[in-house]
Amino acid sequence: MNLLKNVSRIIIGLVFMFSGAVKAIDPLGSAYKFGDYFQAFHLDFLQPLALALGIILCTAEFVAGFSVLSGYRIKTGVWGVMLLMIIFTPLTLVLALTNPVSDCGCFGDAIHLTNWQTFGKNVILLIPALFLFINRNKLPGVCEPRREWNAIISVSVFFVIFSLLNLRYLQLFDFLPYKTGNNIPEGMMIPEDAPADEYLSTFIYEKDGVQKEFTLENYPADDTTWVFVDQISVLVKKGYIPPIHDFAITTTQGDDITDWILTNPGYTMIMISTKLNEAAQEHLEKGFELGEWCNEKGMSFYVVTASGSDVVMNYQNSLIFCTADEITLKTIIRSNPGYMLLRDGNIMGKWSWATLPPKENFVNDMTAAELQKMTRKPPVLVVYSLALAALVLFLLVSQFFVVGKNRKKEVQQKDQ
Repeated sequence: MNLLKNVSRIIIGLVFMFSGAVKAIDPLGSAYKFGDYFQAFHLDFLQPLALALGIILCTAEFVAGFSVLSGYRIKTGVWGVMLLMIIFTPLTLVLALTNPVSDCGCFGDAIHLTNWQTFGKNVILLIPALFLFINRNKLPGVCEPRREWNAIISVSVFFVIFSLLNLRYLQLFDFLPYKTGNNIPEGMMIPEDAPADEYLSTFIYEKDGVQKEFTLENYPADDTTWVFVDQISVLVKKGYIPPIHDFAITTTQGDDITDWILTNPGYTMIMISTKLNEAAQEHLEKGFELGEWCNEKGMSFYVVTASGSDVVMNYQNSLIFCTADEITLKTIIRSNPGYMLLRDGNIMGKWSWATLPPKENFVNDMTAAELQKMTRKPPVLVVYSLALAALVLFLLVSQFFVVGKNRKKEVQQKDQ
């Protein structure tokens, strides 16, 4: 029985902690996924809450998993796990049956699962979750409740701040296809042996006023008495989709400059503002100043947005403004505004409005060493991430000593 309890705790703890962690690394990605759900279920009035709900969900998952794995407030953790399973198992079944959103986002962008795979995963997780819930009163705590609550609250606060730092400084780990170091044209390529889309074609013919459906195998090719009416093709299996399949940039005058940007042997800086009217004016002004500097130094600079022409008119200046698909821009960078530096199609660096280096650093003859220094993760994000990992690891390891000490006390008391 103890073996089953321990195995169940390890499975639930690790899965929930991993799920929460990968979402916390990309809080805006979680917010976008909540937005997809709200749109699919006609709950658009909840859109303003998407980011807050994303952070709350990833924190709840991580802390519940930590509680179950470590033993700190373990009964509360088991209740939290069961509550999440009760909510999301039926939800993923609905998603699998109706498919309004193709990817549930349960593991962020780190691991993509279909809706049926997600539902299957939840059904499997229900087994150890139910086992722990049934035996929750037999699960021992680590120490007195006050100290256990201090541990849980500390982890929760640290974790929320960790998520907010990723929001401000961009993801600690970028799981998206536009991460620094990737080559965009390579990401758009389709291998020669890649599976193509498969369609089921139905042909409608008419004879003597009666219409009938045929397939490729039995349509009346040699019977001229049948008259062709229509053809219906239904996609039965999706073919290979390259990681990058929707990268296209067009100027406000309607010129497609995608190829020019991807083949430019020099540096090209792209300032991305998904929605200009949703970005802070001071951050936009800083970007516009960078654009003027780049133009003076002979470096290509473009402002790319998904805003409509009526909005763009309010911001237009001497810089070149372009448009692109909103989802593409959100995928490229999780910041508004954000910046991506390209050279010959290679992503040389990405920055949020908070991590953008001084404009004087951007020159056409930047060395590799200078660029590497400019693209390092902010020390505050790295140090804080290590501190959070150290705290969690310390609490996980220390529980063994605390539990061992408590058991030794119990044995001594019995002997007396």
